[in-house]
Amino acid sequence: MQKPEFFKFRYYIKATFLCYSFFAIQFSNLKAQEFTRYVNPLIGTAISTTESARLHSQDGSELRGQTFPAVGVPNGMTSWTPQTRATERKCVAPYYYEDQQLQGFRGSHWLSGSCTQDYGSFTIMPMAGQLETDPVKRASRFNHSGEQARPYSYRVKLEDYNIHAAMTGLSHSALLNFTFDGKQEAWIVVEPNSDEGLGFVQIDAAKREISGYNPVYRIYQGQGKPAGFSGYFVMVFDRSFAAQGTWNGGTIKKGVAQEKSTGNAVGAFVRLSLTRGNLVKVKIGTSFTSMEQARKNLSAEIQGWDFVALEQQAAAAWNKELSKIKVEGSAKDKVNFYTALYHSKLLPREVSDVDGSYNSFARSGGIQKAEGFKYYDDYSLWDTYRALHPLQLLLEPGRTTDMVTSLLKKAEQGGWLPVFPCWNSYTSAMIGDHAIAMIGDALLKGISLKDAEKLYQVMRKNAFHVNEDSLSYKDGRGRRGLASYLKYGYVPLEDAVPDAFHTMEQVSRTLEYAYDDYVLGRVAGMLGKKEDHRLLMNRAMNYKRVFDTSTGYVRGRYADGRWIASFDPFALRSSFITEGSAFQYTWYVPQDVPGLMELMGGRQQFIKQLDLLFDKRHYWHGNEPGHQSAYLYVYAGAPWKTQQRIRNIIKEEYSIGPGGLSGNEDAGQMSAWLAFGMMGFYPVCPGNTEYIIGTPSFSKMSLSLDNNKTFNIIAQGLSDRNFYIRKAVLNGKPLNRAYLTHAELLRGGTLQLYMSSKPNLQWAKNVLPTQMN
Repeated sequence: MQKPEFFKFRYYIKATFLCYSFFAIQFSNLKAQEFTRYVNPLIGTAISTTESARLHSQDGSELRGQTFPAVGVPNGMTSWTPQTRATERKCVAPYYYEDQQLQGFRGSHWLSGSCTQDYGSFTIMPMAGQLETDPVKRASRFNHSGEQARPYSYRVKLEDYNIHAAMTGLSHSALLNFTFDGKQEAWIVVEPNSDEGLGFVQIDAAKREISGYNPVYRIYQGQGKPAGFSGYFVMVFDRSFAAQGTWNGGTIKKGVAQEKSTGNAVGAFVRLSLTRGNLVKVKIGTSFTSMEQARKNLSAEIQGWDFVALEQQAAAAWNKELSKIKVEGSAKDKVNFYTALYHSKLLPREVSDVDGSYNSFARSGGIQKAEGFKYYDDYSLWDTYRALHPLQLLLEPGRTTDMVTSLLKKAEQGGWLPVFPCWNSYTSAMIGDHAIAMIGDALLKGISLKDAEKLYQVMRKNAFHVNEDSLSYKDGRGRRGLASYLKYGYVPLEDAVPDAFHTMEQVSRTLEYAYDDYVLGRVAGMLGKKEDHRLLMNRAMNYKRVFDTSTGYVRGRYADGRWIASFDPFALRSSFITEGSAFQYTWYVPQDVPGLMELMGGRQQFIKQLDLLFDKRHYWHGNEPGHQSAYLYVYAGAPWKTQQRIRNIIKEEYSIGPGGLSGNEDAGQMSAWLAFGMMGFYPVCPGNTEYIIGTPSFSKMSLSLDNNKTFNIIAQGLSDRNFYIRKAVLNGKPLNRAYLTHAELLRGGTLQLYMSSKPNLQWAKNVLPTQMN
């Protein structure tokens, strides 16, 4: 395989230097902002500098973190970002670090760290001198050394126009300041970023307002079809317009106040008088339901024009959430950690208006009203059920409740629980049925119990009922390949799994369905549904049907039981595996690690194979199905090896430079893994209530919980060399096991870890069962 070209060393050094310069600015200007000053939103915006990305990536997007410098508040509707790429095309983020020109400032709905597409977005760009509407031609050079990217604001100088720009925002609104030098005519252009050429824009000079919309189109299932809603925006200026007009394609229309596209890019422009000063202020409201709601959202969130006050409000929202985990350690480790928390709090996004209005899911009819909860969308569930949602459940159980409620509403309105709901539609992106995993984990940890029966029924429908309505199945409703899975206990190679974005990958599907069935079985047991519990726990063992004991790896299998003849477990890609190798996916049995160990030939062979995974560089951190792999040594009674591997992964796969994320960051999952990893524990099997202990990165970590309890981890003697756990004490009592329970965390207390430069082979050496409590 031809490997993509990697970062030039010189560029990497320059980028790293600028990153450290960035933090010098951060620390000098923001000493009062205790937690946000450690967040660098530029991490992950460049080509990855990690070894595993180079070894395992197969296309350009996999070599990138695909993050962007998102400004706003946690899980807000709209993220405000500088734009270096104009398109909403799939796998193109709005901003890339290596780009040298800015085309404007975007109200974006990009799925951070993804290879999806932006939608319903729009861009505003100030310029001085000659009017230019084309995004490439109007772009201005900028310098990273003067760029200030924070979770709550962004500042930059547009070099070609000598304009200083500043941007801050909340969930549905933003305020932008543009300071012109006053020597040339001042223009502002506004563009709905419709790749389909179907945007709309209008100017109301009397209200000093520009408004418009960008129709949203689906991706994956329903590719290219209208999603049934638009991204609406309303912009209000602090001064009157000296001139105005629109454009349609390459045609500029002076004096025209409205433009609707039928295939070309459209936009609006205004010329501003600078007689009242060079600082021009623009405030923006957004909505997914209407322009009038965008106007109401703006009015509700921003009353005046005080940029600093709004910036402080957004900063306070971030500091409130980041402060729920306090750590003591080096500045570099804090930057990695708090940036990871920031990235983990961007998605899913709130899509209901301030008054609770939202579009009914999957075009099921009209506008709904969220009563007593916020309605969320854009769940990258194949990625995020693993660590992001468990982390959120620990820190923000109320928000988790709203997100679970939102999934229930989608199921009720659309008829089926969605697998990967984005663009307020069914998508069937990726594989698995992991809304079950996310909801089940929440229920089993005590969240959303009032809706437990309703939630169980919508989850059960996905697991037991084949959608025989071909049109709705093609649209994304129902578990993919379920008929084969129920008939054979696995998805055979003959089933090409049509009407899915990933049309093969039968072994990976089998493994992930077996895990989802396990979680649902646990919920059935909790609710006293004995027969369902029995059936689902049997189905949870279906992973064994695709495990070839003659080779020791999972392997493609035909309906008659034959194994695929041509088989290389180390091949970077196989048709029956999702985005990886059979060796990497062999470890995807979080629900029954002891059973996997037995299939492999016992404890020693299990450890030997894990060593092979890491020592021979078969492990790919950039792909989520392996995220639990380093923790599996604990199940075999070798937690010191987990400690060693986790420390190496953190060192090799994360850095504070712009290329410091490996592979796609995937809606916060890569960052959530790092947050757990640095705290010192990880949810290997969401749906169980245990967290496997790894090794902490901080001498002290304090987790502030929603019940007003605090859980502390103190690592005595921790250093770069002393990362092995010699002994552990939990609330004053010796702890000789390498796991914590959810109940133990919620009760609060202190875990003291005594660290050493040498592994203690006797600590927590017992082999673990599947469930530990």
